[in-house]
Amino acid sequence: MTAKAMLSREPGGPETLELAEVPMPEPGPGEVRVAVKAAGVNFPDTLMIRDLYQYRPDRPFAPGGEIAGVIDAVGPGVAMAIGTRVLALTLYGGFASHVVIPADDAIPFPDAMPFDEAAAFIFTYGTSYYGLTDRGHLSSGKSLLVLGAAGGIGASAVEIGLALGARVIGAVSSEEKAEFVRGLGARDVLVYPKEMDRAGQKAFGAGIKALCPEGVDVVYDPVGGAYAEPALRAMAWGGRYLVVGFPAGIPEIPLNLPLLKGCDIAGVFWGAFTKRDPARFAHQVAEMFRMYEAGQIRPRVSETYPLAEAATALTRIADRQATGKIVLTI
Repeated sequence: MTAKAMLSREPGGPETLELAEVPMPEPGPGEVRVAVKAAGVNFPDTLMIRDLYQYRPDRPFAPGGEIAGVIDAVGPGVAMAIGTRVLALTLYGGFASHVVIPADDAIPFPDAMPFDEAAAFIFTYGTSYYGLTDRGHLSSGKSLLVLGAAGGIGASAVEIGLALGARVIGAVSSEEKAEFVRGLGARDVLVYPKEMDRAGQKAFGAGIKALCPEGVDVVYDPVGGAYAEPALRAMAWGGRYLVVGFPAGIPEIPLNLPLLKGCDIAGVFWGAFTKRDPARFAHQVAEMFRMYEAGQIRPRVSETYPLAEAATALTRIADRQATGKIVLTI
């Protein structure tokens, strides 16, 4: 009996991945096997296959950090029932037909949630909920600027910010993406250039200040690069700048800016948080499911690809072409 997996056998881009038959994994004590129905595609997947992520699995490995599927086998000591619909964070291994995970990592999800949305849920909304609440202390009536607001992470931050009662300003790189973000409910949307030069930085900063003359209370930045400095310059006194990711490159920030603004720069390392504080993580998952069932948040799955086309999906993410979330269906 075999399974299918999209394997990384050597460091490189998405084109290096290979669809292969692999031995069917068997769950050990405390583990379950999940028949994967859908897998979320995220920017860290593009880094991991290039050996640019902070964690480097032994090769060959399948990328894929989040899945949704059905438990089809359980190991000794596991009380979960075969047939339970679960989603999970896997770090890697999710681009496969079957994956074995610790039973404690398998999270049953609402019956009303389809597999593709479940596979697009936990990574993006978990990151944004933790970032905006625990790290950003966002509250009703405050202003929130979301960079890369049309991507999976950015869109989740827009929705959660609105659910928390904030005034949300989305920032994107095209009018098409701006329309998408307005559809999420953002009150204001700014369009910045895809290649940000000094003139573009000044125009972007001026646009933020025109909308928020007193500055922005919270900036949510999953983009980095040259977009970071103008956003930081537009911070309100005592604001919080949330560092989430760097698809546009790691920015060089003049440290006089947080001093002059009296603001904080806070890192949002959600994966580490889930391991360090599992009880708080479980509480947040329950709260996010409540938001989903109330209609306040819902993954916008804009593109789906079969497992064999994982390279195409990853290229879309790496090139910052995605609007909403991309999912593999298996």
